[in-house]
Amino acid sequence: PVFEKLFSIAEYSNLTKEEKTMYDNSLKHKWDNKNVLDYAVKEAKLEEAKEIAREMKKDGLPMAQVVKFTKLSVEEIEKL
Repeated sequence: PVFEKLFSIAEYSNLTKEEKTMYDNSLKHKWDNKNVLDYAVKEAKLEEAKEIAREMKKDGLPMAQVVKFTKLSVEEIEKL
């Protein structure tokens, strides 16, 4: 891994200014896309947990169980 990192650094330092800019923009685009995807997945999981909590509340399950299984806070569950 150390040698791979050194090789990558050496390759990067041999790039022209224009190539470095293109490379940096490409990495930024990749990281932005990953962050958007990670956020979307997190939001989807949160919505799923809220839906499960709604159903559990509707069925009259104790708040402690709803919290335990959904990992939502009591305040979040009460707002549903």
